[in-house]
Amino acid sequence: MFTLERQQQILQYVRNNKVVKLVTLTKEFNVSMETIRRDIQLLVQEKKIEKFYGGVKYIEPVEGLMDNRLTQQLTEKIAIAKACASLVEDGDCIFIDSGTTTYQMTPFLLGKEKLTVVTNSLPVAFDLIGSTIEVMIIGGKIRHSEKSVTSNDFLFRFEHLNINKAFICASGVTLEKGISDFSVEEAMTRKQLINISQTVYVATDSSKFNKDVAIQVCPLNQVDMIITDNSLSKETVVKYSEAGIELKVVAI
Repeated sequence: MFTLERQQQILQYVRNNKVVKLVTLTKEFNVSMETIRRDIQLLVQEKKIEKFYGGVKYIEPVEGLMDNRLTQQLTEKIAIAKACASLVEDGDCIFIDSGTTTYQMTPFLLGKEKLTVVTNSLPVAFDLIGSTIEVMIIGGKIRHSEKSVTSNDFLFRFEHLNINKAFICASGVTLEKGISDFSVEEAMTRKQLINISQTVYVATDSSKFNKDVAIQVCPLNQVDMIITDNSLSKETVVKYSEAGIELKVVAI
């Protein structure tokens, strides 16, 4: 097993168990204490886990401001966004949500003809101003940290939209709990758009896999395809494929 793959599995094991003794990790992964200490040290430096005498505990992620997340995994996000945009055809009506990965789609859409973009992302709307793309922004409450608009039925009549393809981001992806997010309001908006869209794509980088954060958006059986980057471990790709989840893995 490669070092990076083992470290990802260690992180997943600690995430599932919350608190783990180092000796347990040596037995679980059949490696020496010295090897475990090296792996743990890297994960501690990345602030993914916290070390204490004789063991480690998982650090629950906290959602950061959109501006801070824009540059994280940027290469991966651009590649994923480009792959998403390649699925958009002339004449489509699409939904682009407020995530930092889907935001990167905008420059790849400018050549499309008779395209309508429905969005709750103010940055997406601003980027498309002046283009030939028709833009519809949903009405509701502005969420300042995400520069997004969250909405309910009484503020926006979702049933009148005819969306061919929805592009949704995720803060967490697991086989058991599906797509999850930190915000109840963002999750509610995404749920409604997923329900009325003909095809649903989840655009998320590999770091979001095997994470289950606060609010469930939808189970994976409501998703047609997950588009991610090739840093995703082979084991995870196989596991999701065997579960019948369609993955599009983009080379970086």
